[in-house]
Amino acid sequence: MNPWTQRSIECANRSDYLDRLFLVYPCTPDGDRPIDHTRWRCVEAAFNNNDNRELLQQLLQLELFPIKDSYVAYFKRDPLALQRNPGTVARLCARLRELGLQELYVRCTQPKETNRQIGPLFRRWMGTGALGAPVLTEPEFLADNRDAVLAGSDSQLMTFARQHLDYDGQKGLDIIARFNRRFVVGEAKFLTDFGGHQNAQFNDAKTLLQSSRVRAQKIAVLDGVLYIPSQNQMFRFLKENPHLNIMSALALPEFLRQI
Repeated sequence: MNPWTQRSIECANRSDYLDRLFLVYPCTPDGDRPIDHTRWRCVEAAFNNNDNRELLQQLLQLELFPIKDSYVAYFKRDPLALQRNPGTVARLCARLRELGLQELYVRCTQPKETNRQIGPLFRRWMGTGALGAPVLTEPEFLADNRDAVLAGSDSQLMTFARQHLDYDGQKGLDIIARFNRRFVVGEAKFLTDFGGHQNAQFNDAKTLLQSSRVRAQKIAVLDGVLYIPSQNQMFRFLKENPHLNIMSALALPEFLRQI
């Protein structure tokens, strides 16, 4: 097994891994979503007047629709469809009325899910000096060969990698760094569970490591459940690919110092 992967597995299973990881990914729920009170009064009026079409019309304009239903997105894209589909409108509103106005308000103002906040947290952590090098703008980064991390969004990093490192991947990058005059590019993911979207995130990191051409050391900075010993495809992949640099963010500073 790759030594940095092995070190990450040991860290995850023999220490206060999650406590330390919280410094990298401090995932805490935001406060309630703000809601336009004028809009909400219109929701209340439509609810009390049994005006189903108007009720949906108003709720669709809020940031968060209160129920999950496969047909809601269509109405968001084409509000005129509310007039043409009275049966679907009635079905949705029956579910909404079962909840009552108070529960509707609670659902419409729920905080954003923490897994949607994870993306920027890794860059924020790098900006604290955790990697032992400054985070520099592109002109500063190109000005000399000192150890540094490149600032920018994932798309900006992708553009830089294409222009300067012959990167041919289709995904944005989470880290471009230079240590000991060697470039490193990588993706960072916090895999909170197995299956579904999390597997897709894992596959994105695999694609970078296995396919993308780039004049730099490729790494995947992965954290979460993949380090739990199991027969899951993630852990099997770690064992079967010792040539790939997969590691926890907690191991990243040491890795960068020694390249």
